Amino acid sequence: MHYMSGRSLTPLDHLFELADAGLRASLGRPHATRPTPGSPGLTRPADAGRRRHVAGLMRVNHAGEVAAQGLYHGQALTARSEETRAAMRRAAAEEGDHLAWCHDRLVELDSHTSFLNPIWYAGSVAIGAAAGLLGDRLSLGFMAETERQVEGHLAGHLEELPEDDVRSRAIIEQMQADEVCHGQSALAAGGAALPAPVPQLMRLIARIMTGTAYWV
Repeated sequence: MHYMSGRSLTPLDHLFELADAGLRASLGRPHATRPTPGSPGLTRPADAGRRRHVAGLMRVNHAGEVAAQGLYHGQALTARSEETRAAMRRAAAEEGDHLAWCHDRLVELDSHTSFLNPIWYAGSVAIGAAAGLLGDRLSLGFMAETERQVEGHLAGHLEELPEDDVRSRAIIEQMQADEVCHGQSALAAGGAALPAPVPQLMRLIARIMTGTAYWV
């Protein structure tokens, strides 16, 4: 997400920035700052059914990364301090590698990203902005809980992936390691524990998104 400098931003400026970031994350071809994990050779499972399943899993992961962009952009929008705002922007930039890796893996599998990505992004911006309005400590706690749930979600995908799909496994393993670091950073920055119903609601929303993105 590119931020204007040199003058104070108006609400319309922020709206245009979010629209631009949403289109880039949802419909663009992202570029990673790190090479895609795993060997590029033998990139596709030979069996068509297993290939479709892997593509569904990677489509879910790509949609999750689109949502992560929306969450962190929304949280940056309503953060109270410049430090928290910078942390959210940094997290979004670092998650950009994951977005690119999942996108490229779907291309290798001759599949597509979720057609609902603009909806995932817009909804996540709204959720992230609401979390930011609760204050920086809870917003950072929301970030830590998000990363914790994503880490568990990725662990489940590793159990489902074919053992011989080395490429997809390497991508997800690196994503999982990065999520752990992001969550720890959010807690170290002062993230507070969320009220009990919030993580449950987050899991419910995630189930709806992942269940839909696998197919659409």
